[in-house]
Amino acid sequence: MTLQQLRYMIIAAETGSITEAAKMLYISQPSLSGAIKDVENEVGITIFQRCRAGIALTKEGMEFLGYARQVIQQMELLEAKYISNQPRKQRFCVSTQHYTFTTNAFVELVKQFGEERFEFILNETQTHQIIEDVRNRFSDLGILYLSKSNESVLRKAFDKYDLNFYELFSAKPHIFISKEHPLANCSSVKLLDLKPYPRLSFVQGTYESSNFSEELFSNEIVDKSIKVSDRAAIVNLMIGLNGYTISSGIFPKYLQGDEIISIPLDEDETMRIGYILNKDKQLSELGEIYVNALMEYKAD
Repeated sequence: MTLQQLRYMIIAAETGSITEAAKMLYISQPSLSGAIKDVENEVGITIFQRCRAGIALTKEGMEFLGYARQVIQQMELLEAKYISNQPRKQRFCVSTQHYTFTTNAFVELVKQFGEERFEFILNETQTHQIIEDVRNRFSDLGILYLSKSNESVLRKAFDKYDLNFYELFSAKPHIFISKEHPLANCSSVKLLDLKPYPRLSFVQGTYESSNFSEELFSNEIVDKSIKVSDRAAIVNLMIGLNGYTISSGIFPKYLQGDEIISIPLDEDETMRIGYILNKDKQLSELGEIYVNALMEYKAD
């Protein structure tokens, strides 16, 4: 197995196509397919499976590529330091549920880092994908929450994949709504008060259940439900359709002026927001900067 073969496989995974990857690498398609097959034979696992859209990583392949990325990143650091004499290029990746404060903390990280060369990734994604990203070492850490309703299932997943959860802060549930919403003047609301309005939530794909939901009380049956994959879409639906979503209550006003407000939800639950890491890893220097920035949004 060579570094070149590992680079080939990373490009193939990122493009999802042998044909496109071969074009990017300026090699023939049979050469790339042969290199991938050689590695699969050497390590004794199937890394890619063929599908209608091209190729996709198997579960074993995801884990393998996680380690392969680490090897390539370390080699790039060595080359930058000892061969090209360039400042080393730092990589840092966070996978997170759709929280505004995780984006704000990411901005602070980039500002504080201050170096000329870096590759930073902020991946807002589904709950199960966050766990997979950290497990496969694509992401340095993952941001999600535990509650009474999801803790037993998520803890089981953490144990299965050798992950630790570190709590940052806890928050009582709030609803986010437009300032023009009929409930906007309430000091608090109950779930029953929300019944006439559309519930907005994030799609969780094949893991669509209350255990992997980003919103509390997602197991409550509602008459009107809208699921989206984009945070900006949820904001627009709050404003345009009197929709609501349930979250932590942390929502900086500068993102939408005063258009969006948060109101306490008077129900018995708590969101314990934190991050997950591989059990054999500690926070890197960049991870500590990011986590410290997150703590600035600690709920009272």
